[in-house]
Amino acid sequence: MPRHLLALLIGLLALAGAACGDDEEEQRAAGSQPTATTQAEACAPDQLALNKPGTLTIGTDKPAYPPYFEDDDPTNGKGFESAVAYAIADELGLGEKVEWTVVPFNSSYAPGPKKFDFDINQISITDKRAQRVDFSIPYYTAPQAVVALKSSGAASATSLADLADAKLGVQVGTTSLDAVAESIKPSSEPQVFNDSNDTVRALKTKRVDAIVVDLPTAFYLTAAEVPEAKIVGQFDAPGGDDWGVVLAKDSELTPCVNKALEALKNSGELERITDKWMGGQAGAPELR
Repeated sequence: MPRHLLALLIGLLALAGAACGDDEEEQRAAGSQPTATTQAEACAPDQLALNKPGTLTIGTDKPAYPPYFEDDDPTNGKGFESAVAYAIADELGLGEKVEWTVVPFNSSYAPGPKKFDFDINQISITDKRAQRVDFSIPYYTAPQAVVALKSSGAASATSLADLADAKLGVQVGTTSLDAVAESIKPSSEPQVFNDSNDTVRALKTKRVDAIVVDLPTAFYLTAAEVPEAKIVGQFDAPGGDDWGVVLAKDSELTPCVNKALEALKNSGELERITDKWMGGQAGAPELR
């Protein structure tokens, strides 16, 4: 074959190869972009992978306590977690199609099939639990709280500095102990107790002016165990406890719930719900 024809043939083959390469790259690029459109389609109300088609089944325990639920009735939309659940449902396009089911706390994150689409019940996100179920991104991080008898001088504190000279009690081995040292920085060492019963007893008998616990515990104590006490306030501190919505392991609904929570965070709606039910209006003003 003449040399000029051979050169021409090699050039044509090279061009053909380049064209094929471009086509393959375009196909690969197209195949790698499922993303926003595909996810939006998967999270459309009629495409959601639900236990009962067209209905969002939400689980929680019973009785359902305030401030997370009001009147032991998750269906009324009142209380922090009821409001969060319905906000997620609205973002999923199913706000009017919600059913609630009773799920004992420990059963919610046990391995195996679920009778709910998601469960919301002050459930902390832990690595061990995450091996058995899916967790959403956090919808709440539990802060610390100061609890004092209403008759105590500590009850009138409006800042962390106001508590510097108070006699504080805390349970050994808890994040609350670190929170006292790092955030309140009291002038004297806090009294440390072996368990929660001893800590609460010290408050009742006025051995301490106030105790420091996580906020959910503070709500429970002042509502049930020590009604003569009040939540002086809450404050952010190291060791905050992240709560997540629980779904079945590898649930197809998990990314859609996460997308809904991201939207609620970005719009400020989640913050408004939190402030209403877990903030000053709920009797837990912020201490700074």
